[in-house]
Amino acid sequence: MKTVVLLSYTGLGSNLLHLSYCHQIAKKFGPVTIITLCQNLNQALSKDPLIKEVIYLNKYYKKFTDIFNLSHFLLELKIDNIFIFYPSIRFFVASKIAKINNIKCYSFFNKKNLHLVNAAKKFTEESLNIKDCPTETKIFIDKIERDIASKKISNNKKNIILGIGSSGPTTRWGSKNYIDLIKKLNKKNDFFFFLLCGPSEKNIADTILKEVDENYCKSLDDKKISDIIPLISLADMYVGNDSFGQHVASQCNIPSIIIMLDTPKAYSDYSTNQFRVLPQNINENDISHDSKFSPDSIKVEKVLEKIYFHLKL
Repeated sequence: MKTVVLLSYTGLGSNLLHLSYCHQIAKKFGPVTIITLCQNLNQALSKDPLIKEVIYLNKYYKKFTDIFNLSHFLLELKIDNIFIFYPSIRFFVASKIAKINNIKCYSFFNKKNLHLVNAAKKFTEESLNIKDCPTETKIFIDKIERDIASKKISNNKKNIILGIGSSGPTTRWGSKNYIDLIKKLNKKNDFFFFLLCGPSEKNIADTILKEVDENYCKSLDDKKISDIIPLISLADMYVGNDSFGQHVASQCNIPSIIIMLDTPKAYSDYSTNQFRVLPQNINENDISHDSKFSPDSIKVEKVLEKIYFHLKL
């Protein structure tokens, strides 16, 4: 029996946010196949025993006329059960044409203002006939990869992952604030900082490294996702923009300080390890992808307070 979870999201963080629901489905039907619009999800989940395989779908999902090509793609996979975590008529109709016996899909009428966590939790509970589905799970870390990563961790220092990169410029706190944060933290205690960003954001890391002592800071811009995840799992804390790093850290039971500028609260609303820092006098419910608050609306001192509190310094 082949069971597929279809995640209609391009961002790695958005996909990892749904990992708990993938695990719940796998516990009932056995290891699942994930079809995703995210190019690098396979690197994050390749060793997960509850994930059979991850298939990257890079076509057949943008136009309604792609339905027949999509249905042929699904038909070739010989699927018995499919769980579509999105209100997509296109995916639903393609699944019908592919003659998949058991099709579960979000309601088509709830697309506007979709709360990713609440929608996924309710959908999983109703689809599996279970109560109180957990919203977070544990990311599987390969022991060998974890041992390799442990050699890069300073045992006599507090290791902090700084999520300086993000899916877009409006969510970034900015190199100036991170430089100030690093300098002030190093006055308080002995830290080592890993700068989490993609290759296209290397300039942000370089700007920070020019201003701080490289003996206390390292960029991860040239590392693969599969190398970064074990490293995150060994850190003491994540601090930064909403990025895949905070989803990994929080589901590795590591406190995550999330700087909220234009990220809806759903992205940091599902784990007991997630702690938001908001712009001054702004309610978490008033932040959306269109908010675009200034990076300076969140002061370094406010982030420092959160770090000190959760690291018990």
